[in-house]
Amino acid sequence: MIRQALAAAALALAGLAAAEERIAVCHEYGCQVQETVVYSEERLAAIRRQLLTAGSASAERERLAQVIGQLYAWAGEQTAIRNDKGGNFADDGMPGRMDCIDHATTTTRLLHLLAARGDLRWHRVLEPDVRHFALIFPAHYAAVIETIDDTAERYVVDSWFVDNGQPAVILPLADWKKGAGPDV
Repeated sequence: MIRQALAAAALALAGLAAAEERIAVCHEYGCQVQETVVYSEERLAAIRRQLLTAGSASAERERLAQVIGQLYAWAGEQTAIRNDKGGNFADDGMPGRMDCIDHATTTTRLLHLLAARGDLRWHRVLEPDVRHFALIFPAHYAAVIETIDDTAERYVVDSWFVDNGQPAVILPLADWKKGAGPDV
């Protein structure tokens, strides 16, 4: 009887270890289309190992840029976002194209997934932020993280600047608000 209970407990734990995570990915501008992507525990464990090697907030941001790109690449295996190009014009008319709202929303969801799994040790996830320039330029949105220390420094995690699967751009929020970032 004890052996059966132990075997049942082992099976239950094995089931937990093999859990998948599902995330809704936005595309077609303004989150008009949302598709569920599935991340296997094996892939998420690889992401965890990568993030947990970070010994500082700065190192975590470096790894996080890579990780967000990888998560988007895996989502691109399951959805048309594999066609997404940096900015709003290089993928014009292609299925799976993403604007900054799609990216800010999806990246925030990915960051929340990582945080919920305990993979972020140096940052917390905040709500997306927006920057405005002049009346002729539209607003631009991005995901935001904040260091978990006395400085509470804020950074944008902006995957809109890059092609699907490439590392996200992570910049101090104040610099991003002033227009910092790649020219796309």
